Amino acid sequence: MTDLLITGARLLDPATGLDAPGDLLVRDGRILDHGGNIGRPEGAQVLEADGACLAPGLVDLRASLGEPGAEHCETIASAAEAAAAGGITTLCAQPEQPLHDPALIEFLIRRGEATGSLTILPYAAATRGAREIAEYGLLREAGAVAFSDGTHTIAEARTMRLALSYAHAFGCFVTQHPQDPSLGEGGAATEGERASRMGLPGIPAAAEAIQVARDIALARLTGGHLHFSNVSTAAALVLVRAAKDEGLAVTADTAPPYFDLNETAIGGYRSYAKLTPPLREEADRLAVVAALADGTLDAIASDHTPRDADDKRLPFAQALAGGTGLATLFAVTLARVHAGDVSLLAALGLLTARPAALLGIAAGRLARGAPADLVLFDPESAWQIASGKLPGKAQNTPFDGRPVEGRVIATFKSGRKIFG
Repeated sequence: MTDLLITGARLLDPATGLDAPGDLLVRDGRILDHGGNIGRPEGAQVLEADGACLAPGLVDLRASLGEPGAEHCETIASAAEAAAAGGITTLCAQPEQPLHDPALIEFLIRRGEATGSLTILPYAAATRGAREIAEYGLLREAGAVAFSDGTHTIAEARTMRLALSYAHAFGCFVTQHPQDPSLGEGGAATEGERASRMGLPGIPAAAEAIQVARDIALARLTGGHLHFSNVSTAAALVLVRAAKDEGLAVTADTAPPYFDLNETAIGGYRSYAKLTPPLREEADRLAVVAALADGTLDAIASDHTPRDADDKRLPFAQALAGGTGLATLFAVTLARVHAGDVSLLAALGLLTARPAALLGIAAGRLARGAPADLVLFDPESAWQIASGKLPGKAQNTPFDGRPVEGRVIATFKSGRKIFG
């Protein structure tokens, strides 16, 4: 493979705090060197960055993929196309129907490899039904990175206790969808004045904090690593922050809708904005932004959930929840940088080094010898998110019509350009 030299870039590495002009040299799919005056090997392919930012490829901590089972919504190939356009080179797949079969774990990993552009790291099922633990040993051996029941909350306390203990024994974590199911069942929007005026069944915001409080107690009891996905309320974040201060193995992520949108986005019964958890009040959105800035949240995930158009062309209460997020993850996150809420390095860290550290993988950093998974981007380039014009098959974006700044110029997987 010919060496690749990217010159004149603004090098950004959240893992080390690097933010400086320089060059980066790729050999045999790995970063050979980076910095100033590294030389120009004879025969190297040269890419002039012209001052654009060069950072590690994004590590998406959670995305649902249509395949297997819902290829009419999305295939792995179409998801890989959208991911590359969004600067994502590693993705944790969390199928809506939890994976109990080691063969399906291996299938997803192989299909990711076959794209040549995307490393897929599957989550395996945490449970079989409400009371039975999945086969953690076999699933972990097949390549599962963690255990999760997706958007199905692990409701039984004894089952969650066992899940945390078993996962701890295998050196990984359990991901929980933090919503008390007895309070959330049948709901379509956050309980309150807006839901009442729209005639929508409500889910109290307290359903999130109630689940978080119980599971933190179980993490304390077991010593297991507990990860909360899509944390979206101020009350839950207070609990997560306290658990971290106590030294418990508790981590959490959120997704762009919860720091960029609030419940007003469902006005006009916009089913593209029906998500799980539902969009919250403005005070909760601001609390999520603050938690990004102070380190309470460990990652920003796309929470990509592809839907067929017919799944959204229904009355709001009946429409399926979920929004696409692969192609918009980066740009919407950069909106918080432009607003002055977080620094560029901190935002990149939430998309690269910090999720990679959670997973214990060799990704998300500009280190010599590391895989040359890279994203070259212009943080100032403006564009508008438009449903129907996004890369990939799934188009059900809650950000339809939103102007953003931050465009991916090129994405590289193991030193090979896969976008741009």
